[in-house]
Amino acid sequence: MFKSRKLVVLMMAVLMMIGAVLGGCSSKSSGSEGKSKDGKVELTFMFRGQPKEQEAYQKVIKKYNETNPNVKVNVVTVAPDQYDTKLKAAIAGRKIPDVFFYNPAQVKAYVNSGVLLDITEHVESAEDVKLENIWEKGVAKYRYDGETLGQGAIYGLPKDLGPFALGYNKTMFEKAGIPLPDKDKPYTWDQFIEVSKKLTQDTNGDGKSDQYATGFNVSWALQAFVWSNGADWIDETKTKVTVDDPKFIEALQFFADMQNKHKITPSISEAQTLDTYQRWMKGELAFFPVGPWDMATYAEQLKFDYDLMPWPAGSTGETATWIGSLGIGVGATTKHAKEASELALFLSANQEGQEDLVNAQVQLPNNVKVAEQWVADDSIKPANKQEFLDIINDYGRGFPAESTYTGEWYDEFFKNIQPVLDGKKTAEQYVKEEQPKMQKLLDAAIEQEKQSSKK
Repeated sequence: MFKSRKLVVLMMAVLMMIGAVLGGCSSKSSGSEGKSKDGKVELTFMFRGQPKEQEAYQKVIKKYNETNPNVKVNVVTVAPDQYDTKLKAAIAGRKIPDVFFYNPAQVKAYVNSGVLLDITEHVESAEDVKLENIWEKGVAKYRYDGETLGQGAIYGLPKDLGPFALGYNKTMFEKAGIPLPDKDKPYTWDQFIEVSKKLTQDTNGDGKSDQYATGFNVSWALQAFVWSNGADWIDETKTKVTVDDPKFIEALQFFADMQNKHKITPSISEAQTLDTYQRWMKGELAFFPVGPWDMATYAEQLKFDYDLMPWPAGSTGETATWIGSLGIGVGATTKHAKEASELALFLSANQEGQEDLVNAQVQLPNNVKVAEQWVADDSIKPANKQEFLDIINDYGRGFPAESTYTGEWYDEFFKNIQPVLDGKKTAEQYVKEEQPKMQKLLDAAIEQEKQSSKK
């Protein structure tokens, strides 16, 4: 789901184009054909996914068609790296799909631009699938009252929630004679470094380490260290960039020191020879992030036993990580709002459909009841799947850019971060350079939101 970085919302020019296109578009127009020749309601469902995901969703759509004989769903599948471009093109061409996947960071922009339909009434009155069956945190990502995200009308339902857990190589721990991590109590940063040094080894006697503790991607793993240290990219008002906070600096420096000071991750040159994902797959890393979308691949390919644990905790003593998601939205121009909304709800929470997706191991169950059954199933690895649910229920967060109108300010942080990771620039130097640039972009996003809300 989150293999590639898709947090950039719409650029200003694209938003202006969409607004102009939809401004003259009647709510009665449609990106679908309306009804098929045999009189069935015809809907277009556009989604993205890897081959296994596509196969699983095709199966769910077939089940929907069987239980809803008056509806015909035309499926448009798109490769993940092409999806955003094709969706924007469809929107700009007045061919908004009836039902489609979209990023939660796009809620404000798509609502203000007239792309998304308010589906609250249709979802709450549905009989076959109930809203309360879905994770409340998931639904909240797609609520918007015109001012505050997480409140008000429903402009989509979660396709899934993707809690980003920390995995560890259980076989490696046992071979080294190191006690397994506590599934309920996170390591402190010092404890994490201590254990990591023991697991970073020269196993072939050539004088060089060939087994490492870990190798985190800064774009996806830094959040856990920053948040657990009591810092964030943005303040509570969502108007001030806070990367120059001393606690943020401490977390970023700790992240860089894992490679440059403690030597528990492969060097840049070593990572270029064999990246950290490949090292994890070969059993040469002790710790690596795990999302529900990884489980099918790991079940087929890993030659070692792995499990899940909390992320190491900074000064707060509390673990932290993020929850990703994709939304299932209904196009504002659909001719069949009721049927399209019911399809979105079916895809999000139908129990049988969810079981098909779970069996395919392409996502965590969106239906709470199915998720609890899934956790209790010992035949599905990893053993501590409860960690995924703990992230959803207790301490997972959305990405910082989800709360702002555009995400350019957040993306700016990662554009030039490599010198920090290489040890050529301190974290303090970097954030002091970046904060003004990020703040300027955030101010522009705030102003853009004000202007769009007046239209």
